[in-house]
Amino acid sequence: MNRVLVSQLMKHINEEVKISGWVHRIRKLGKIAFLLLRDRSGIVQCIVNTKEVDIKGIKLESVVNIFGNVVENSKCKLGVEIQLSSLEIISEVKEDLPIEVNKEEMEASLDAVLNNRVLSLRNIKINSTFRIQAVIAQAFGEFLKNEGFTQIFSSKIVSEGTEGGTELFKIKYFDREAYLAQSPQFYKQMMVSAGYERVFEIGHVYRAEKHDTKRHINEYVSLDLEMGFIEDEREIMELETSLLKYIFESVKRNCSKELESLNVKMPEIKDGIPTMKLSEAIDILKKKYNKIGLEKDLDPEGEALICEYVKEKYNSEFVFLTHYPQEKRPMYTMPAENGETHSFDLLFRGLEITTGGQRIHNYDMLKESMIKHGVNPKSFEGYLIAFKYGMPPHGGLAIGLERITAMLLGLENIREATLTPRDKNRLAP
Repeated sequence: MNRVLVSQLMKHINEEVKISGWVHRIRKLGKIAFLLLRDRSGIVQCIVNTKEVDIKGIKLESVVNIFGNVVENSKCKLGVEIQLSSLEIISEVKEDLPIEVNKEEMEASLDAVLNNRVLSLRNIKINSTFRIQAVIAQAFGEFLKNEGFTQIFSSKIVSEGTEGGTELFKIKYFDREAYLAQSPQFYKQMMVSAGYERVFEIGHVYRAEKHDTKRHINEYVSLDLEMGFIEDEREIMELETSLLKYIFESVKRNCSKELESLNVKMPEIKDGIPTMKLSEAIDILKKKYNKIGLEKDLDPEGEALICEYVKEKYNSEFVFLTHYPQEKRPMYTMPAENGETHSFDLLFRGLEITTGGQRIHNYDMLKESMIKHGVNPKSFEGYLIAFKYGMPPHGGLAIGLERITAMLLGLENIREATLTPRDKNRLAP
């Protein structure tokens, strides 16, 4: 007999079926027991006559095959239940579980949840988080392919850092030193020059920052794009606005069950996203919130406050901050007047989720900018050659997948939106 998924049971009313999955919960009432079975598609209630079928000693989360008849029951959320006729244990749980996964809310610390990651992912809410995250990444690629972008897969072992500095994980590469990539930035630009014009990548990046905060991890998934023949950074911002609308619609369309389990209200972008210069945001924080000491960038409190201001004034959960100072942006960023740049950050519900902007496309200007930023052009000859032989005006952005997931779902710690987090204290599982 072929296996039937829980979600398909409505098509098999009054039929004998085989379902397979994990024992989610057991409730005994004398001669009758209610066994809930969970598979990847949902949970179904199975009615067990304990005089005919022995379920004594079966521990929760054991993997089983269940055979029985599908009957309608309007009182069940699924609309059907199974009158169980026989049960086979495929893989028996031998000892008590270190954490309880069948409760709606996990009653365990974040460390316990992460230390027992395979088990914790069986929890409906935690499982829903990563199903939604998968759709976010899928929708990112779908939208960009429809806009003429080509997906690329760049190297994660590099000879030099994309942005220089000390935030690099050094590795031994045969008889040389190499690094884990901070970003696919150089490769994105090189592929624009190679004639693809529009490229995107979904991949891991690595930052050797010794942060220990709720918003930082050392390995994360970056949703990157780069596009050629632009006028300035505003085209990138317009593209991201449309991209986010597409992603949110896709999540609503494909993850209604998961959104319901997490009680998530999806954001709406009706009339675009408000935009202001960084200097304007700093001035607002100073005058309205008496927050001083900010000159070149915002701190976490400043990001939260400016989002609060934008929410009150424009009823938007997003805001683009533009024209960051040249010293706060990488050497490839296109300079603007007054020491500013054609760059932006996108803040969402109090957290920066995107950095982007226009890039320098002129070879001589890029070399000059490298030197100004203390970077030796000779160390980046493989990158610079793309500019020597014709590079169109271009720009792009990067979205942190875990950050946008955490903010979308209202998660307090970015590690909750990370499948297997890597930070300065965690290297397993």
